[in-house]
Amino acid sequence: MRRPSILAGPGWLMLAGLIWLLCHNTVRADDAAPAPLPADYAGLLAALPQADYADKAQIVHNLAVLAAPHTREVLAALHDGRLETRQGDGKLFLVEERGDALALTDAVSFAAAGEGKPDDFERVRTNNALRRAIEVALAQLDLGDTSPKVRAAAVRQMRQHLDEDLESALRQRRGQEQDAGVRHQIDLALAVADLGSGDAAARLAAVRALDGETAPDVYNALAPLAGAGGAAPTESDPQVLAAAIAAVRHIQNWRDFYGALETLFFGLSLGSVLVLAAIGLAISFGVMGVINMAHGELMMLGAYTAYVMQQLMPAHPGAALLLSIPAAFLVSGAAGVVIERTVVRHLYGRPLETLLATFGLSLVLQQLVRSVFSPLNRSVVTPQWMSGLWQVNELFSITWIRLYIVIFMLLVFALLWLVMNKTSLGLKVRAVAQNRGMARAMGIRTERVDAMTFGLGSGIAGMAGVALSQLTNVGPNLGQGYIVDSFMVVVFGGVGSLWGTLVSGLSLGIVNKLLEPYAGAVIAKILVLVFLILFIQRRPRGLFPQKGRAAEGM
Repeated sequence: MRRPSILAGPGWLMLAGLIWLLCHNTVRADDAAPAPLPADYAGLLAALPQADYADKAQIVHNLAVLAAPHTREVLAALHDGRLETRQGDGKLFLVEERGDALALTDAVSFAAAGEGKPDDFERVRTNNALRRAIEVALAQLDLGDTSPKVRAAAVRQMRQHLDEDLESALRQRRGQEQDAGVRHQIDLALAVADLGSGDAAARLAAVRALDGETAPDVYNALAPLAGAGGAAPTESDPQVLAAAIAAVRHIQNWRDFYGALETLFFGLSLGSVLVLAAIGLAISFGVMGVINMAHGELMMLGAYTAYVMQQLMPAHPGAALLLSIPAAFLVSGAAGVVIERTVVRHLYGRPLETLLATFGLSLVLQQLVRSVFSPLNRSVVTPQWMSGLWQVNELFSITWIRLYIVIFMLLVFALLWLVMNKTSLGLKVRAVAQNRGMARAMGIRTERVDAMTFGLGSGIAGMAGVALSQLTNVGPNLGQGYIVDSFMVVVFGGVGSLWGTLVSGLSLGIVNKLLEPYAGAVIAKILVLVFLILFIQRRPRGLFPQKGRAAEGM
C-alpha cells in the first residue's frame, strides 16, 4: 500500500499555513523594529510622551548629554509630575496649578503659554526606575552649576548610581574642579568605583580612601568586601580584606555613636512633650492639692484652638500656629477658671471628690467637642519652617518639629518659673500653698489666688495642646493618652516642684526611648511604671520634695 504524501490533503494545508505564519511574523517583526530616537532637543521632547519606559530613560540620558538651555527645568518637571501633553495637538508643557486652571510653559521654547483646563492635558507617566534615571541626569547637569554646594550634592547623587558613563564624566570633571570640597566628593565617588577594579592595589587604595567616611552608600559599598552582616566576604586579597574589615568596623562605630545620639534626642523630644503635658498639672495638683482628671481635656481645648485658628487663616498656617499659642492659653485658662469657680472651690481638702468631679467634667468636655466638631479627628497643618529635617551629617538628622517642641518647652518652663518666683502672683501662690489661713490673715484674697492659679495651670495645658497638635491628629480623646503620664511625671519629680517636673519628664522620656529597642514600646512603659512604684516606696515625696509648712501639710 502506497504511503500518502505529506503534501496531499490536510498535510498540504498545514504546510501552507506554517509558511504564511512565518512570513507574517517576519513582516510584523520588521514593522515593529524600533525607530531610532531623534538627535535634537525638540525631537527628543516630542518623542517622550509616547515612548515606553526604556526609551524614556534613554531620552532622559540623551537630553542630559545635549544639556540644552532649560533641560534641567524640563527634567525636574518630569520627575515631579508637572510635565503634561495637550490632548488636542500633543504639545508638551510644564504646568503649575493656579486655582481651577493650569499655568502653562512651553517645554521647547520655555515661553509662557497662558492657561489651560486640567481636563485638556495628560501627564507624562513615570515609574521608580525612570525617576532614578532622571535624578542621575539632573546630577550630571548640576556638575556644571556655579554653586559648589550644588556640584557636591550632584556628585553624591551620582555616587549612588555609578556606571561607566558617570565614572568617565566624574574623571573628566576632576581635572576641571576648583573647589576642594567638590574634589573630595569626586575622589570618594571614584574610590567607590575602584572597589570593583581588577587590580588589588587599586582596591586597597580605594578602601583606604573610604576609611572613616560615614555616608550610607560608602558603607554599603564596603560591607560586601568585608563580609559584614555574616555574609561571606567578596574580597579575596588578604591585604585588601583586612583593610576593608577595619574600615567597616570604624564606620560601624560611628553608626552606633550617632544611633545612640539619635535615641537620646528622641528621648529628649518625648520628655519635652511629657513636661509640657505635666507642668500645668504640677501647679493645680502640686500647689493646690487638686487631682484634676480634666487636665487632658484642657490640653484638648488648646489643640482645637490651633485647629480653629488655622481654619480662620488658611493661607497663613505659620502665623495661625503662633497666634494659637496665646489664644489657647486664654481659652483653656478661662475654662480652668470656670471649672475652679463652679466645681473645684467647693471641694478643697477632699481630693477623692475632686478626682470624681473633674473626671465627670472631662466626659462633659469630650462630649461638647464631639457635638461641636464631630467625633472625627482633625488635622492641623504644619508650617513650612517646621517641616523637614536638619541633616547634621550622613548618619544624624533632627526633625525640625521635635527640635522646636524642645525649645518651646524650655521657653514655657522659663516663663512659668519667672511667674512663680518673680511676680506678685507667684508670691501669693506660694503663700497660700504654705499656709492658707495665715495668707488670708495677711490680706491675700485666697479665693482669687486659687482661681488664677488653676487658670494658669489650665492655660499652660492649652499651650501644651498646641504643641501636641503638631505631633498627632486633634480629636476628642487627645488628652486621655497623656493624663496618666502627667501624674507620673509630677509624682516622680516631687509634688509642687517645677524643677522636679522638668527633670522627671526628661528622664522618663529618655529612659523610655532607651528601653524601646530592646523591650518594645509596651514593655518599656511597664518597666518604667514598675520602677516608679519601687521608687515611690523609698522616696514618697519624689526627687525634689517640698520643704517647710507646705510639706508638713501633705
